[in-house]
Amino acid sequence: MAWIQTTKQILCIVLFSLLPSVHGSSEKRVQMYIRDDVYVDYQKFLAGRSALDITDFSGGYIRRDVVDMIIVQQALLLGGFKKKFLYQTGNVNFRNTSLLRQGKLLLSFDSYWLADAEAEQSHVFISDAVIEYGQYYGGIYYAPDNMRVQKVKQLDDLAELTAVSTPRWRTDWQTLSLLPLKRLEVEHSWVAQAHMVSMQWVDFMLMPLMPSKGNEYKLADIHLIAHKNLVVLLLGSRHFVVSRRHVDGERAFKALQIGLNILREKGAIRKAYTEAGFIPDLSQFKVLNATDMKLIESR
Repeated sequence: MAWIQTTKQILCIVLFSLLPSVHGSSEKRVQMYIRDDVYVDYQKFLAGRSALDITDFSGGYIRRDVVDMIIVQQALLLGGFKKKFLYQTGNVNFRNTSLLRQGKLLLSFDSYWLADAEAEQSHVFISDAVIEYGQYYGGIYYAPDNMRVQKVKQLDDLAELTAVSTPRWRTDWQTLSLLPLKRLEVEHSWVAQAHMVSMQWVDFMLMPLMPSKGNEYKLADIHLIAHKNLVVLLLGSRHFVVSRRHVDGERAFKALQIGLNILREKGAIRKAYTEAGFIPDLSQFKVLNATDMKLIESR
């Protein structure tokens, strides 16, 4: 069946390469690309509701990616950007950056770490933070029968464990590099990372908490759970990015900034991520790398 998957990937690449630049386009709908599993959860969470009407971010299928997707649409409308989106799904994680550079993608529904956004600042506008520095905590996800991770109680217990990430995700990589791990593996594909952890080729990876799913992730033959008592502080803030080359880029960015400011003043952004369980109740979790908090306090 591998050739079928390969054929699908080739077709996706061909379709992307054939897309015309939206420079000068007069289309009323803006074509947007989104990872298929995120879109499925987004649709299930909305359950027929408009993203613009959501005020309660608790419930099933909510996750950080879904909150991002809803917040950015609400902010754009509040700021006066009223064009509708036409969704295209697929495995488009790193391809999104290329599309943003070319002006074929207006913005990323998935927020960026500031370090990653700044690396693209000649190609994109960078919004104010939606998740502030010091608010982002990652779950420690591992295969359910991996007893080595289950038994972790303190930072020094990581000395016999392995993790996986990619240097392309600068903040994730920096955070993991500061942990006293036995080994940190490099894998650029997120799905491949999850597969490696599920197969116990490596012990764990960092992922957002998903309390609506019991902090459990399943996809095909991948099954991961988050440590029940521990989280890791990631040293960065998250921002939306908007393509400088897209015909609607500058107008959309101005609207986004206005809308985010309105939502922030109302307390709606922090409320959304808190209700979704993404900003965790730290009375229920121990921050494994709490010593890194001093980096926040010194900022």
